[in-house]
Amino acid sequence: MNPTMPDPVIDEIREIRHRISASCDHDPAKLVAYLMQYQQQFRDRLTYDPEQPAAQPAVQPDTDKAAGSRPATPVLNS
Repeated sequence: MNPTMPDPVIDEIREIRHRISASCDHDPAKLVAYLMQYQQQFRDRLTYDPEQPAAQPAVQPDTDKAAGSRPATPVLNS
């Protein structure tokens, strides 16, 4: 996608996100509290299985490279 081309869907999403942030005075703590409360409204739609192991990090350290060289290569989890 050309970054100079307008995208009405992305513009709408950004506008909604900005309005939500403004309603929380652009305060990250208030925003998180709002989102946590909002999430509770849809609790029955969320899934969580405490028996599942925690997700692996998206980036694995590259042990073949010397310290201080280029960053680790991202690894997709399947």
